[in-house]
Amino acid sequence: MQTWGSHGDVRPFLALAEGLHAAGHDVTLVVTTIDTDAYARMAARPGLRIEAAGAPLLGPAEAQGIMEEIYQVRDPMRQAATLMRLVFAPVEDAMFEAAQRLCAQSDLVIGHFIVHPLQVAAQHAGVPYASVFLAHGSLPTVHAHPLGTFGPTVNRALWWLTRRMLNGAFNHYPDRLRRQLGMPPLRDIIDDAWVSPRLTLMAVSPQICVRQPDWPAQVHVCGFLDMPNVAVEGALPAALDAFLAAGDAPVYMTLGSWTPEQPAAQRATLALFTEAARLAGCRAIIQSPSWQDCGVVSDDRVLYVSAAPHHAIFPRCAAVVHHGGAGTTQAATLAGKPSVVIAHISEQEHWGSELRRLGIAGKVLRRRDVTAARLARRIREVLGQPEMATRAAAIGAAMRRENGVQVAVGLIEREFGRND
Repeated sequence: MQTWGSHGDVRPFLALAEGLHAAGHDVTLVVTTIDTDAYARMAARPGLRIEAAGAPLLGPAEAQGIMEEIYQVRDPMRQAATLMRLVFAPVEDAMFEAAQRLCAQSDLVIGHFIVHPLQVAAQHAGVPYASVFLAHGSLPTVHAHPLGTFGPTVNRALWWLTRRMLNGAFNHYPDRLRRQLGMPPLRDIIDDAWVSPRLTLMAVSPQICVRQPDWPAQVHVCGFLDMPNVAVEGALPAALDAFLAAGDAPVYMTLGSWTPEQPAAQRATLALFTEAARLAGCRAIIQSPSWQDCGVVSDDRVLYVSAAPHHAIFPRCAAVVHHGGAGTTQAATLAGKPSVVIAHISEQEHWGSELRRLGIAGKVLRRRDVTAARLARRIREVLGQPEMATRAAAIGAAMRRENGVQVAVGLIEREFGRND
């Protein structure tokens, strides 16, 4: 297995790796992240190995600069191309080397849909390949488009244009690797790289993602690939219990992997969240990895934490302010809590729009122009709608009856067999 990205892109693959291992399979998961080596330090055990491909590239200053460059870009295609150029291309060769090694030693490879090095290596080696989508907005359908739902005719035209733009922006990456192996260029990035010809898992809860009738037959909505908390997520800070018991349920605030690491930017984010909580009149838990160095002090209204496992803390909050990442979005929904989304990139805007469609979030805020007053207004709107909390609780209860990992393992074994 191979994945790339932030913790939200790694955690589902850790969950699936654990599920496959529990079902009796030997599993190797190769992880590439740009800002941490935590996964490389995870202990292996018989039949389950976690490896890293490519050392972390970025320090706090570089990471902050890239984040700001990306979320200041308003055009979604340019934004995606910038992300690919700055944080995927530099580790592409290391990922390709790891992918070729995986294909040489494996009966089946499973990859994050964006990890084209694994798809290229698998096709060249003749090894069966399954892909995993962590967000449903990237798969074309005449019934919807990430920019909105306009009806089949307009959606079809938008996806035709989107495909052309994606191919122009991204095909040269896998084509470079394919040339090295004497393979012909791709025709279409979605059909020929992102979607596996045999099995593509849509790792999104069916409470959020309904399988579209025009998706390829090999695409299956398996559900959220969830697991118990892992060591890199930390433990519940001792001060949290006392804070939670001291008053009304707080609002949890986090930007997840998009939290700035550079001190000045982190202080600005803390100031934004703190002022928004004050204006909204709510208690708040504000997550920021280095808050102790930013000159802020917790009190009975606001508690600052470096980290807190989402599964442990979200159920005890009134709402969650977050960046709209796939993992955080589904964790908040699983906990049965409404959301306020501050999106940095177009995929996060899509998640925020989906939560609004479900009636468990307000209108999406954008990081490039959010203010404390706007955030406070959105928090008040969410907390002031009991029907939103009721709806979120019902969806969360339904999600907790699902088992995405079990469904995914069953689909994998059905398609490829236990010994294929």
